[in-house]
Formats: sequence, structure tokens, C-alpha cells
Amino acid sequence: MLILTRRVGESVVIGGDVSVTVLGVKGNQARLGVNAPRDVAVHREEIHERIKREQAAVEAERRHTLGTEH
Repeated sequence: MLILTRRVGESVVIGGDVSVTVLGVKGNQARLGVNAPRDVAVHREEIHERIKREQAAVEAERRHTLGTEH
């Protein structure tokens, strides 16, 4: 894991087309701004995990349905 230190207003560029800017810090929370192309999904980690679980459930149901049709 790469660990970086940034001040408010400073950014990190990822892959040339995604930038993450520190907008503010209060206590143990940092506000981040993310600029990314529309085709790049940007989610908080807990939302990303929920999406993966939901997709896995849909895929499992699809496999189950296909398996029972034959």
C-alpha cells in the first residue's frame, strides 16, 4: 500500500485521469473530492462491497435458474 501525506487543497493523481483532492479535515475525518471520467465507478468502500454482494447474489440466482431449466 502506498501511503501519502497531503494537505487541504492538495491532490493525488491515479492512472492519469483520476484525481483525489483533500477538501478538508475535521478530527479523524477527511473530506475528499474525486474527479474521474464518467465510465470510472467511484464508491465508498462499504458501497462497493454491497454492490459486489448484490452482483454475486444475482449471478448465483441466474446460475440456479439456468441449472433448473434443463
